[in-house]
Amino acid sequence: MIAVDRGLEMLYELNIVPNHVVGDFDSVSIPILQFFQKNPKIVFHKYNPEKDYTDTDIALKLAIELNSSTITIMGALGKRMDHALANIHILKEALEIGIPCEILDSYNRIYLVKENTQLVKDKTYGKYISFLPLTTTVEGITLKGFQYPLNNASLSVGLSLGVSNEIVEDMATIELKEGILIVIESRD
Repeated sequence: MIAVDRGLEMLYELNIVPNHVVGDFDSVSIPILQFFQKNPKIVFHKYNPEKDYTDTDIALKLAIELNSSTITIMGALGKRMDHALANIHILKEALEIGIPCEILDSYNRIYLVKENTQLVKDKTYGKYISFLPLTTTVEGITLKGFQYPLNNASLSVGLSLGVSNEIVEDMATIELKEGILIVIESRD
């Protein structure tokens, strides 16, 4: 488990001890930071606030370096839209090397898809499933088992065609020929 800066506060409340902590520590309260710093089993990775990557991006890179088989990022959507969008974009790094990676919060499960994928209706995170292009366009999209199927369609940045679909069969498939899709499983 890798904690990122202010994420330490949530772990403190839940009485969870991380293995690693990364960040510039500009948003975590000093008493909580000091509490965790007393634990010799935790590895701290401190960065200058003026850096090229966000703390979450650094944590993702560390998870990859530690040979994680899957990565779940929590607390990544918050109040700052710039950070939320950046956090969705950094999922691409894990996708490109074949590590399943997702962002999870109370209402959404977000991940990227660049190849054919099957979804089981009873295992999706919520009722609604949206598809947005991460790349400028995503070509050859075919959706089967959805309320709004597509057949060899294209999605381009700036269009809302893929928002708020639903699985209507036990199993649904996403097929695509080129590009990367952002998949968002949502619940109200």
